[in-house]
Amino acid sequence: MGKNGFFCAVLGATLLCAAAQAADHPGTKHLVLPADMPKPYLTPAVDNSSSMVARPANAVPEAPKGFSVAPFATGLANARFMALAPNGDVFISEPDLNQVAIVHDGKAHPFATGFDKPHGLAFHDGALYVGDLTAVWRVAYKDGARTPLTKGGFGITGGHSTRDIAFGPDGTLYLAIGSRNNVGEDPSPRATVQKVAADGHLQTFAAGLRNPVGIAFYPGTNDLYVTVNERDGLGDGLVPDYFTRIRQGDFFGWPYAYIGRHPDPDYGAKRPDLVAKTRVPDVLFQPHSAPLGLVFYDGNQFPADYRGDAFVALHGSWNSAKPTGYKVVRIKFANGRPVGGYEDFLTGFWDGGTSPAQVWGRPAGLAVAKDGSLLVADDGGKTIWRVRYVGSRAP
Repeated sequence: MGKNGFFCAVLGATLLCAAAQAADHPGTKHLVLPADMPKPYLTPAVDNSSSMVARPANAVPEAPKGFSVAPFATGLANARFMALAPNGDVFISEPDLNQVAIVHDGKAHPFATGFDKPHGLAFHDGALYVGDLTAVWRVAYKDGARTPLTKGGFGITGGHSTRDIAFGPDGTLYLAIGSRNNVGEDPSPRATVQKVAADGHLQTFAAGLRNPVGIAFYPGTNDLYVTVNERDGLGDGLVPDYFTRIRQGDFFGWPYAYIGRHPDPDYGAKRPDLVAKTRVPDVLFQPHSAPLGLVFYDGNQFPADYRGDAFVALHGSWNSAKPTGYKVVRIKFANGRPVGGYEDFLTGFWDGGTSPAQVWGRPAGLAVAKDGSLLVADDGGKTIWRVRYVGSRAP
């Protein structure tokens, strides 16, 4: 049971809860199982985009008991993914402005511009790396700098714009590249995670990933995890988005199969060999939740049982009759592996309505600040939220 007494699971195309609820709440647990997926087209595909509204006066996202939530920065144009400099400065990508900004005094200040939809950020070996549609850019950086020193790029163009990057423990760069479309036979490196050599040469690490967005290594290991946005058009109950560990040579189905050996109704018959090879992801999300940012909690500000767990930002649906997402969820880990589905951690960005959902915020990127608080980039509300544990002092 969650802290608010709810336990939810997906059965077919229906979300079942042990108690009625008007909207999501912190502590609500979800377990989406492959065996419970409906057949394709059980329900029609719908266009049910959310309606962005102004944040109500004094409204803040809802966190579990003992946590406080407050704006860390406001007035951002398009807050997406974040990275922390060695000194703790927070950098954020703003794709709509084609820039990377640095956050100071509650505002985002331009740091480097001239990108093409910048998204993923990472600091490594004296530089800020930026993934955009044109390349992976290396921006020379001196600790505390407010402007870039030099910039040079390498990489691949086109496809989904949510390019994320991560460096492995050995210094190897990994690059997530989405497909060009909802479903289709895109050539590699579309729908893959690539290993990037120093000269820019790409080698496929894992494939069949329709739109891999957030990627991160589990702290202290070589285990690389990814969030993936699956295909649309098969109904409300398909296809679950997911969070999973990926390894060299893994194949996750797109476009021929999904969630293991479930053939796509249009493409499955073309490659039965790849259908048979398709892996089942570790953690499934409600279909159309749109998982984006991913971070492992490695700070000391939260209670000890949070350390080593994952947080994932669910950006929210546009194509489900019953909206889903618009929250940050927690995935618990034990012995270095995810266990027990996921639970709601930060909610309240929407009113629980359906036609359309009235939304004042959409979580996108996540980061653990130097003080151990959790930072949540909200691109709909143009805000970065800071979540801190304060115990009995929480409002």
